[in-house]
Amino acid sequence: MNPMFQILRIHGESMSPEYQEGDFVLIMKTFRGKIKIGNVIVFQHQIYGTLIKGVEKITDKGIYVLGRGENSLDSRRLGPINPASVQGRVIWHICRA
Repeated sequence: MNPMFQILRIHGESMSPEYQEGDFVLIMKTFRGKIKIGNVIVFQHQIYGTLIKGVEKITDKGIYVLGRGENSLDSRRLGPINPASVQGRVIWHICRA
């Protein structure tokens, strides 16, 4: 049975200052509704692995995501994200002490 929730640790600075290296997030893995602009999602990328980004735009071509950092690896370089690659939506942010 697949769990509905998962806790992940933040690595990197692309979502800083909101999400810092060492913070944790709780993601909901099943969606009762659609992903919405403004959500923060976790998704799997073929080359870069697991990424966390904010949803900027949603089109028929996919989900456009942005990091908070100027040099973030996001849709400015990756293009749209396939909705099937989304692992979950952040529902709780646990800041490191």
